[in-house]
Amino acid sequence: MKSVKIFENGLKLVVVEMKGVLSVACGVFVKTGSANESAEENGISHFIEHTMFKGTEKRSSFEISDFVDSIGGQINAFTAKQTTCYYTHTTKEHFEDSMDVLSDIFFNSKFEKTEIAKEKGVIVEEINMSEDSPEDLCLDLLAESYYGNTGLGQTILGSAKNVRSFNRDRVLKYMDKYYTADNVVISVAGNVSTATAQKLAEKYFAQNFTRFKSAAQKSEGAITPMHLKKIKKIEQSHIGICMPAIPLKDERRDALNVANIILGGGMSSRLFQKVREDLGLCYSVYSYLSCYKDTGVLEVYAGVNTDNRDVAVSAIVDEIKKFKKDGVTEKEFARGKEQLKSSLVLGQESVTGQMRLYGRVALFNDELFDFDARLKNINGLTRNDVMRVIDEFFDLDKASSATVGPKRTAIEI
Repeated sequence: MKSVKIFENGLKLVVVEMKGVLSVACGVFVKTGSANESAEENGISHFIEHTMFKGTEKRSSFEISDFVDSIGGQINAFTAKQTTCYYTHTTKEHFEDSMDVLSDIFFNSKFEKTEIAKEKGVIVEEINMSEDSPEDLCLDLLAESYYGNTGLGQTILGSAKNVRSFNRDRVLKYMDKYYTADNVVISVAGNVSTATAQKLAEKYFAQNFTRFKSAAQKSEGAITPMHLKKIKKIEQSHIGICMPAIPLKDERRDALNVANIILGGGMSSRLFQKVREDLGLCYSVYSYLSCYKDTGVLEVYAGVNTDNRDVAVSAIVDEIKKFKKDGVTEKEFARGKEQLKSSLVLGQESVTGQMRLYGRVALFNDELFDFDARLKNINGLTRNDVMRVIDEFFDLDKASSATVGPKRTAIEI
């Protein structure tokens, strides 16, 4: 049984009953992330996510983690471009405990000056760690090359300079804008009844909001493709190429997902077979879709020997051109379709996967995810559907690119 409830203050609750499991996952989704931040705010969504765990009115930072460990549960959080999520995974008998601790950090975090100061150091080290990951750097640079200085072009972590400037007042001011009842979804999946979930969501969340109406979400402006580079003295060169795609709710998403699977979504994909297996140019090469509320992009990544960088770029570009010109075979289409269907079906067996899926759909599409309709749509896909999206979206004339490595020139597409 699956249901969605909207409380009077605008808070949404999604419940996915899974009687065949022994655990419950609960996520608190906030519709904000780095894409909503100004240049001066960049990184503050992630900063808030970290400092939420640094102590409340009734629990210290240690007592938060100790409490969750004492019930054998897990608690964590993540920040994305348009989402911040705080979540737990516990046995079914400790579901209320998980709601209690999530509510505590969400509404009662103190954001003390000393704890904020310590966490700044932690996050700056996370930024430093990201700087030492050229794959992460390349994909961040690729987002900038496509979205420019708009919100989606910014990094999730922000800059060390920004992080060092954050304080309690700025945290609370940002939360006043977006941590509001109408901008939050509670997503619960696992061995729990809808009635219990509604009762506890009312007790721990719905009646505790003092902010009800969110500020407007930032919209993205016009996109001008760019080709960016970052010089770094490392062994490999890291390549990113991206092309325009579709937003989250677009009805062509399944067809484009199948196309992506065929191009670079696995070991049998064209890019893997050509660039790695046939030419031996890389260890890692893949493609994926990044879909947001109002826009989207299809991205290709490869890490290669610097001497082979331009050869690898040519091989990737040639494969995309061939893909657009010739389309896909019936065998490729059938395989890609089964892979997409399998990922949807197997995800039904994961409580955390269901919590994330239903929470994300409710947050951005304002609706209950319909598994049967999605499965029917995938089963109804034809090879011509996939050919049409390839023809429309695999357009290298609109591509952006990024490269990280010792070469001083950007890649040419």
